[in-house]
Amino acid sequence: MEKDQDHFEILRTLEKEPESTQRELASKLGFSLGKLNYCLKALRDKGLIKIKNFKNNPNKLNYVYILTPKGMSEKTKLTLNFMKK
Repeated sequence: MEKDQDHFEILRTLEKEPESTQRELASKLGFSLGKLNYCLKALRDKGLIKIKNFKNNPNKLNYVYILTPKGMSEKTKLTLNFMKK
């Protein structure tokens, strides 16, 4: 249950601010970097987000997090469940 809440908060934040760094996300969400990294990997493995690496281009951020269509659908489902409670 708590995992769903964490994933919902991450998906919601990434939708608004996909270019946030992991440190910024962790700070905004009140997560440790380790917890955030673990959750981001889980969301990626489920196909809910894509992580694009722009490390080779010095004019761009290192990573951009993109919600997939499946991720948008899951975020909507989690939002509805949250609203029901």
